[in-house]
Amino acid sequence: MAREKIEEAVEKIVNDIIAGTGLEVVDVEYIKEREWYLRIFLDKEKGIELDDCQWVSERVEAKLDELDIIKERYYLEVSSPGLDRPLKKNRDYVRHKGDKVEIKTYEPVDGQKVLIGTLVDLIDDIITINIGGAEVHLPKEKVAQVRLHIDF
Repeated sequence: MAREKIEEAVEKIVNDIIAGTGLEVVDVEYIKEREWYLRIFLDKEKGIELDDCQWVSERVEAKLDELDIIKERYYLEVSSPGLDRPLKKNRDYVRHKGDKVEIKTYEPVDGQKVLIGTLVDLIDDIITINIGGAEVHLPKEKVAQVRLHIDF
């Protein structure tokens, strides 16, 4: 099965497992580093806890063993996406309206490839951020990555 199909199948399995729990799948990635890794990133309103990760991991592992959709040997990791998580899905943009984000673009915008501002909205694949009182509109296809920005 192709990597993308595995990720889609696992996301559906996880969504079925966590239905009604308040947990949310942020992302699923099946990636080969030295070994194959299946990473599931979860979140919930007040933050993810280790017990949540363990509970999901046990159930996903049992379901994947039963369905046998991954033929390679792999490591299963279930965790939080972290404080500086990337925004990937439309619901990520809705949840983080008003939060500070860091946007990396493929091409410079006003001479910069990294923009930091407050997320205003995502409408019709146009990301709007506020930088120092000015709104900047960026088409999603020109954006390499959007992450929550953490000030230290």
